Amino acid sequence: MEEMSLPALFQQARQIHSAAAEDSSVEQSTLRKGIEALRRCDDMVSKLGLFSSNETKDDVSTANLKYLLVPFYVGELTEKLSQDDRLQVIKMSRDQLKEFISICEALELVPEEEIETPMQGGTDSAAARRAKKIARFKRQRAAEAKLQEIKERKERRGRSLRAAALSTPIEVGEEHELEDDGEEEREAWLNAISLAICKAFDLLEMLKKEEEMLLAVKEKSLQEGDDVLAREILDERSKRAETWHRNAASQAPFLKPVQPITCAAFAQDVIEGRANVSQAHEHKHQPLMFGPASLVGARLTSERERIAAQVFQPGYRLPTMSIEEAGLREMEMMNKWQERNAKLMEEANSSWHNDGPRPPATDSDDDDAAQDKARAWDDWKDDNPRGAGNKKLTPCG
Repeated sequence: MEEMSLPALFQQARQIHSAAAEDSSVEQSTLRKGIEALRRCDDMVSKLGLFSSNETKDDVSTANLKYLLVPFYVGELTEKLSQDDRLQVIKMSRDQLKEFISICEALELVPEEEIETPMQGGTDSAAARRAKKIARFKRQRAAEAKLQEIKERKERRGRSLRAAALSTPIEVGEEHELEDDGEEEREAWLNAISLAICKAFDLLEMLKKEEEMLLAVKEKSLQEGDDVLAREILDERSKRAETWHRNAASQAPFLKPVQPITCAAFAQDVIEGRANVSQAHEHKHQPLMFGPASLVGARLTSERERIAAQVFQPGYRLPTMSIEEAGLREMEMMNKWQERNAKLMEEANSSWHNDGPRPPATDSDDDDAAQDKARAWDDWKDDNPRGAGNKKLTPCG
């Protein structure tokens, strides 16, 4: 299969797809072989770059049109696989069918009524869905009839060629069918793609309903308390936890044992009075490492490894202290504030504060001078009544 060319590989996979479409009892090994061949075809098509996003169906050559059917064939063959996890099979098949529809939509091969616009939002009414299905059925019938017509035309052409080789007179009406200019082949592949698009939409709807049924059954079994399923889930979780603890124990470095007391326990002891803030207790927290897992989980033996492990850091600021450290620091500030208030209250209640500052002694000479000055001021006011200097402002002044 690795040495086969793209046309030969596609022809082999197409034969397997045709056999699976005609007979539902095809062996699983044959289906897997066909899927593998189609995936190789898909890889080769991607490497060759046969299709582009800025092209339409008119830009694609006739020889490359058939390779558009590769994801559709993969989706149909995947849906026929028998596997324990049916939901996974449905998911893989739906992904391939959606990829096929998206490629055809980019090449303008999908009809407008099948394209869901953002305005619709997938909430079509029953009448709209029925009309869409009827139109899809008509397109499917038309494509099948056209393919049958092209097949019969090719058979007549073959008979005509054989008759010409045997020097037998050609039947009337078959002279123009002796040569094929390539338009017939292009028309055949375009109709085959149109038929595949109709089948893909029908298959997607069927897979969606099947997925909903399987999810409902699974949810019901979980609600009813399926012991076997619950036991399997618990066993899987226990295995995962056991593996994680085993790996963590093997990667844990042998360092100096730390103090058994934690920051939270120390803060609780301080609050309840069993310890003091001034007691020696180191509150050191190692910074979080966001580097590669191979370096973070291992022992950092060099400065280069430590820097490499700190390359990938978060885009936000990390805390510089823990909640316990912040609580202890606030408690220490509160203790200092209480001690200061107690000292101030003690000073306020002391005898020095109650006595207060004594007023300075007054001199009798200063009192006499002040009295003389007040008397002179009173005499001057008697000699100069209020408004005496404003004679010019009066009418008779």
